[in-house]
Amino acid sequence: MISRRLLPLAFAIGFAVPAAAHDAQRVKLVLSVPIDAPAAKIWSVIGNFQDLSWDCQVVRTTGTGGNTPNVATRSVTLKSGGVLPNEELERYEPQNFTYATFLPHVDVHVLPVTNYSSIIDIVPNPAGGSIVEWRSAFYRGYPNFGPPPELNEAAAIKAVTAMVKPALACLKSRFDRHG
Repeated sequence: MISRRLLPLAFAIGFAVPAAAHDAQRVKLVLSVPIDAPAAKIWSVIGNFQDLSWDCQVVRTTGTGGNTPNVATRSVTLKSGGVLPNEELERYEPQNFTYATFLPHVDVHVLPVTNYSSIIDIVPNPAGGSIVEWRSAFYRGYPNFGPPPELNEAAAIKAVTAMVKPALACLKSRFDRHG
């Protein structure tokens, strides 16, 4: 039995142990690309959550729920053969040219992250045209202390960058070719 004087210490230790078991920090990564086109024109290409045909790395997208937040989901098959399953649409604002997603379960061999969320946003470019911004937030693939190199923060950042940067470049090239 714990004495009353030790009870606060027992609670402090009990609550400190779970917090210490997880040292991963949420990583936020923002990548963007300027595109010489109005936001509405770019949105007409990327605004359908169920259609990622503009992303050169995607072979197929299947899903349900259209563009309805908290209902719509999609599974994305990549050219690498990997699948990003059951990505959820959390926010959809066509009037602001933006949507937000959450990927609750990821095979860390496909993308070495956990709790991946993203926001795609089209904003006016002061120099003309628009800027497509892809904001990602995630934890590394191994949430506990001592992650193996392939599941640490550096690997997670590298993998997310390798997924987002070519997608944005592909989108830009689509407008460069078609105006």
